[in-house]
Amino acid sequence: MRTKAVFVMLCSTALLASACGGGGPQSSAAGGGLSDGKVVFGVLNDQSGAYSQLSGKNSIKAVELAIADYKEKYGDKAVVKEFGVETADHQNKPDVANAKAAELYDRKAVDVILDVPTSSAALKVADVAKEKKKLYFNISAATTDLTGKSCNKYTFHYAYDTYMLANGTGRNTTEEGKKNWYIVYPDYAFGQDMEKSFSAAVEAAGGKIVGRDAAPFPNTSGDFSTYLLKAPTLTPKPDVLGTMQAGAELVALVKQYNEFKLRDKGVGLAVGLMFLTDIHSLTPAALAGTTYTDAWYWNYDLTNRTFADRFKAAAGVRPTFAHAANYSAALQYLEAVQATGTDGADAVVKQMEGKTVNDVFLRNGKIRAEDHRVVHDAYLAQVKTPAEVTEEWDYVKILRTIPAADAFRTPSPDCKLS
Repeated sequence: MRTKAVFVMLCSTALLASACGGGGPQSSAAGGGLSDGKVVFGVLNDQSGAYSQLSGKNSIKAVELAIADYKEKYGDKAVVKEFGVETADHQNKPDVANAKAAELYDRKAVDVILDVPTSSAALKVADVAKEKKKLYFNISAATTDLTGKSCNKYTFHYAYDTYMLANGTGRNTTEEGKKNWYIVYPDYAFGQDMEKSFSAAVEAAGGKIVGRDAAPFPNTSGDFSTYLLKAPTLTPKPDVLGTMQAGAELVALVKQYNEFKLRDKGVGLAVGLMFLTDIHSLTPAALAGTTYTDAWYWNYDLTNRTFADRFKAAAGVRPTFAHAANYSAALQYLEAVQATGTDGADAVVKQMEGKTVNDVFLRNGKIRAEDHRVVHDAYLAQVKTPAEVTEEWDYVKILRTIPAADAFRTPSPDCKLS
């Protein structure tokens, strides 16, 4: 485990409190400037399907930890005295996400919605946030459209996106000599964006896409045999199968990849998006040596591990990067409310735009004013062999840090914040 110090994390009595500074509120009235006299978070995500383990109900625990750290940091000087956390299951369905977001804002008096995996659902929530002029921090969806043609003033894209994943995994795998790729992706906004981003990264690194197939989403059968059996028959034979599935669907595909012994047939595996919970479900033996791009890792250093210990005590599992990012987004939102003395969306947006941040999730973080992309360091990671695993959940070694400036694309000309 790395013990690299992160000096900014020591600024408050709570090790994991937000970035130093920010001081006291601009309004000294207790609860002054707060709608309904309190702040209400909304956690909207998949709580029953393919993405329920990587984020799901445990993201509520992450938000609750952020609230606790805010209270500890500010005590009697806290602008926010009362809190609420509302939650809903969007079932990975865009129409359900649209309706649940409107309900959270209108009927549940939610001030900010967090999380929202599934890119098609995330884009619908962004539309609702724009319409209602309410804050939305997307954590778990990856489409770059959130900071491109579908960007808006009230939406921030927090943890990762398809460019970050492709720029790390696609480029590095190709540069290591695996030039010919066969890509299998889920047929919805996330998968389509992943396929485009990975194809661009592979080709820019001198590689070639020899085949690409869209698999149904959700894949209720869990059967990927058609694509896996096809892989070694392609001409030229792919050096690597690039799977863009995530969550339970990734678990199913990798199990079948191993059953068909594709690695023995010369077809390697590259994973577009992987969470700690995926490795836990599959076991490191099923993925040993697989490299991928990670947004955060719980055992990277002492700061992360301290948070992970608290999270495990609350949730019973180690946190994924989605959990850590939900914590960070909730805490940074509260910091903005503290600084402005209000939960008014326009004031909070203005306070956050252009802010530099270092906290438990964001290293060298910056909230870009141009498109609301939250940039930060990312990591090229590799799954350990079973022999290297000495502790449950510590399944990954970090090969190198991808600096924030390199991890994310520059602002898109398609983004017109309004």
